[in-house]
Amino acid sequence: MTHQLHQYHLVDPSPWPLTGAIGSLLMASGLAIWFHTNTTTVLKIGLLTIMLTMIQWWRDMVRDSTYQGHHTKGVQKNMRYGMILFITSEVFFFLGFFWALYHISLVPTPELGAEWPPTGIIPLNPMEVPLLNTAVLLSSGATITWSHHTMVAGNKKESIYALMTTVMLGIYFTALQTSEYVETPFTISDSVYGSLFFVATGFHGLHVMIGTSFLMICLLRLTLHHFTTAHHFGYEAAIWYWHFVDIVWLFLYISVYWWGS
Repeated sequence: MTHQLHQYHLVDPSPWPLTGAIGSLLMASGLAIWFHTNTTTVLKIGLLTIMLTMIQWWRDMVRDSTYQGHHTKGVQKNMRYGMILFITSEVFFFLGFFWALYHISLVPTPELGAEWPPTGIIPLNPMEVPLLNTAVLLSSGATITWSHHTMVAGNKKESIYALMTTVMLGIYFTALQTSEYVETPFTISDSVYGSLFFVATGFHGLHVMIGTSFLMICLLRLTLHHFTTAHHFGYEAAIWYWHFVDIVWLFLYISVYWWGS
């Protein structure tokens, strides 16, 4: 950075945004083809493209930040603003689901039997698996905070153990939600209740899987000594995202499982 008169990093031209967009298109098209023809070839190609893009894009970011020192304080500041704006956009994404839920549940239409849950819908018991999932995610929020604090304090070994615990809790949450979907007595086509339930909780589950993958990458980087006590924004961003996932689940539990039942 010594040859520059500013503290910002001008990134080299990268093909990964283009390959990521192509992978997303293939995944969306593959899902539609899978639903209609039960063929998963295009979906698998899209998933493979996305995975390769993630690996190579993260490789470039690690090289820029850890090995070449391009992520100065000015760069990190802008990345923090970017992550804040991204999480804000995610908040409004889920806000639309909550708006729809309360709009239809507070004044149920005659088509729903003028009651909520709609006539014929048997909701899940919020005191069973949903409550366990809530405890799992709240525990993961505590363990990720523990990992961050111990890393800042210079205790890397304890930080790794806490982060491993968080990753396992995230995987456990996904497994529990999968089993819940298998046993749910209604489907996504059962009234607006089924649509809202599966779309809202399904998108949250997708965010949990994405957050878990972020934390797994951070765990790998932590073991490879990529983070220091003062330079670890990649890990901080993953922690912010995970806390966002925790908070959204609390609102989902209260609104969809408890209020909705």
